[in-house]
Amino acid sequence: DYAAIKNGSYGKLMKAYYSETGSNSEVSSIVNSSTSKDDTKTIANVKSSTEELKESADALLEKGSKSVFADEDMEKIYTAVSAFVEDYNSVLDTMDDVNSTSILNRAKNMTQATTANSNLLSKVGITINSDNSLSIDKETFLKADVSTVKSLFNGNGSYAYSVSASASMMNYAAEQEADKAATYTSTGSYGSTYSSGSLFDSLF
Repeated sequence: DYAAIKNGSYGKLMKAYYSETGSNSEVSSIVNSSTSKDDTKTIANVKSSTEELKESADALLEKGSKSVFADEDMEKIYTAVSAFVEDYNSVLDTMDDVNSTSILNRAKNMTQATTANSNLLSKVGITINSDNSLSIDKETFLKADVSTVKSLFNGNGSYAYSVSASASMMNYAAEQEADKAATYTSTGSYGSTYSSGSLFDSLF
């Protein structure tokens, strides 16, 4: 049960079992294979930045009277898209410290979606830089056709929809890495290198 896992008896049972069927190195291999390649700070930064990107993307995807496109106010739309660009770049910044392929592959999917939309993005003043970050030119954006902007940032299947999905996937991958960072040590004790907050910590 949970108490047995927490006090390390689960690990001891595994050792006892594998001492009969294999070497201790096999036990260590099984335990260590689930260890995250990224530290606590990196995982936390990925989770935070991807949550913010998803929020800014979802704000652009709103429909009806709550939609930023409802009154076709380009200044208002620019503010929302500019926030999206800033959050997009923040996510890329966090990737500099990431080693987990599960996270990096999802980030790659996001940048590939951006490249696929590069022509439309350029029409609304958004440029893809050499480091895959985005730049937005306000003057060009404000003069852009609102229907082009809407096709990029509003509706299912739009570019913003794709980025929102990628942000969710990166966030999920970070959650999985966090679980790996809070796992059993080779001695069978519970070793947590990831903190999810005081409420979670109080259980231990």
